[in-house]
Amino acid sequence: MTAIAPTLPRQAINAKLVSLLAAAAIALGVFLSGFVIREPAPYELYMAVLIPIWALFGLHVSRGMVPLLVLLVVFNLGGVVSMLQMADLNDAPLYLAVSLFLALTSVFFAAVLEQRPELYRLIFQAWIAAALSTAFFGILGYFHAFPGAEMFTKFERAAGVFEDPNVFGPFITLPGIYLLYRLLTGPIARIPYYALPLLVIAFGLFLSFSRGAWGLFAISAMLITLAVFVRHRGGAFRMKIIVMALIALALLVTGILIALQVPAIADLFASRARLVQDYDGARLGRFARHAIGFSIALENPLGIGPLEFGKTFGEDTHNIWLKSLLAYSWLGFAAYAVLIVWTLAAGFRILLRDRPWHPYLLCAYVVLVGHILLGTVIDTDHWRHFYLLLGLVWGAIALEYRLARTGPPRAPSR
Repeated sequence: MTAIAPTLPRQAINAKLVSLLAAAAIALGVFLSGFVIREPAPYELYMAVLIPIWALFGLHVSRGMVPLLVLLVVFNLGGVVSMLQMADLNDAPLYLAVSLFLALTSVFFAAVLEQRPELYRLIFQAWIAAALSTAFFGILGYFHAFPGAEMFTKFERAAGVFEDPNVFGPFITLPGIYLLYRLLTGPIARIPYYALPLLVIAFGLFLSFSRGAWGLFAISAMLITLAVFVRHRGGAFRMKIIVMALIALALLVTGILIALQVPAIADLFASRARLVQDYDGARLGRFARHAIGFSIALENPLGIGPLEFGKTFGEDTHNIWLKSLLAYSWLGFAAYAVLIVWTLAAGFRILLRDRPWHPYLLCAYVVLVGHILLGTVIDTDHWRHFYLLLGLVWGAIALEYRLARTGPPRAPSR
């Protein structure tokens, strides 16, 4: 007994150390997803190493995640079918390799969260840190705060540490919505704790001048407020939600009005706030290309190959459904459509259940709904954070499946 006893504390310490290192590895991966100014980005390189290492030490894909894995694989098989229609493959194999890799990141995050639901909180914290960092750089870049700061802008719009303002804005939306959720449901004394980072994120999102990001945030904010209102039936708490929502709205409107006092911001805002831009309604604009693309898709059930539409018409599809039809064939489109419907239905079924990870599921779900709507006017394929959102929702779906079969899983810390 004297020879064995000293090894027990050491084993416990080693297990704790491994757990902390694993948590730190996940947090770093999520944080790196906010820095995509060049490709391949650090996120891809890091996750390409992390996923195989984690798999060697016990990554488990449970029955609850089988639909996610199967549908994403079929989606990419549809891409292979489409690629085979091309006379010259060019960059198509690399494009599909990235598609499959991002699909695997979705499954990876879902599997990790099913095993360790306490990591929901850490993932959201890391995402908030990434959002604040990239939003801060975007704001500094917009105002040319230091020499070379323009690298954090594109087309005179804040892009943060992203290649495109239209991806930068949606990326920082989930942290903003989570902070809004905490603002609505948290104690009054913690208003500054949530309001200050929310204002930074909202200002960065505003300076992106991305109509899609503005709409995404507005829809997600309304959905989260409605969900919180419906879930809490107490009259006093509902009154608090209404008051806090009005305070948050007042803060955002005040910030926008102050920003609009800068002539350059006011001019660009007036231009970008128009619902239909010239490149939308032109003869071969976005909406015309949608009609042309769907006509081509009807004539080519096997697709025309990844990236081919953009090469032909000078601009990509700007529609994820059309992208699925053309770049992933009818097979890939069907898999994607089923995946979206399955995710929304399974997520909605468990959305308001009293679980320790409920706040994270709720925020991820409403932002995912917003991204799905956004996908009708922009191509969300290869958006790293979209696959992370899928992983967050499917992690909760898998947890609920496990809960129904084996009893309560370990709860995340609040």
